[in-house]
Amino acid sequence: MIEKLSVDELNAYVNENISSFHQRRLAKLEQISLKDILRKKNPYLFRAKNLLVASDLVESLMQAFLSSSEEPMFGYFLEDLAIFIANRVFGGIKSASQGVDLEFSKNNIRYLVSIKSGPNWGNSSQHKKLEQDLNNCVRRLKQSGANINIQPVLGICYGKVRTVFTPNYLKVVGQSFW
Repeated sequence: MIEKLSVDELNAYVNENISSFHQRRLAKLEQISLKDILRKKNPYLFRAKNLLVASDLVESLMQAFLSSSEEPMFGYFLEDLAIFIANRVFGGIKSASQGVDLEFSKNNIRYLVSIKSGPNWGNSSQHKKLEQDLNNCVRRLKQSGANINIQPVLGICYGKVRTVFTPNYLKVVGQSFW
């Protein structure tokens, strides 16, 4: 099932769904307090930045807090966008398997995709967990009697790293992913 996705459809999806990102940002702002921010951020860093006026300190703390919380929120939006596109083009679905975000078939290959927003997404233990989750999903599919080729994929929404075959999965980044 390969269909074309029009730019108008894509624009409509983004326009309808980007508001969820902004709503999450507003909700995050409404729930924070200065006390919470001060507990989570290193006060010596702000002193080293020579912030001497209280309003500059509060503004800098708020920017740091928002910046660190926006990345995962925008990542959820990008994941949903990738699932929408894969659904329209290949009949892809949101996966129920742990650590796998998207499943779709193309040219008799079942793709199991874990979606990350950017190339610097995790530490070594998170990378190992990803490999374990993808391997578990492959094993379950094979045990169910599925006689298909299965390709685990790490799909990274932005970046300029070349597509790479690792021993356990295909790593596809940026424009190649989309």
